[in-house]
Amino acid sequence: MQDQTIHQQFEQMPPALKQEVRNFMEFLLRKYHLVPKRPVFGSAKGKYELAPDFDEPLEDFKEYME
Repeated sequence: MQDQTIHQQFEQMPPALKQEVRNFMEFLLRKYHLVPKRPVFGSAKGKYELAPDFDEPLEDFKEYME
């Protein structure tokens, strides 16, 4: 099937069916590793630790803080 034919058929579909096609295309792209995975919120939890004095003023700026 040529790209023009695919595009024409896609344009004739109702919105719900277009969304299914988009979802399937995304599935195929991810299956064959053609699109990078989206990061999952919170996936880096526990990998980084802040210093206990993270919120304390820095010595370099002490004269500006007075």
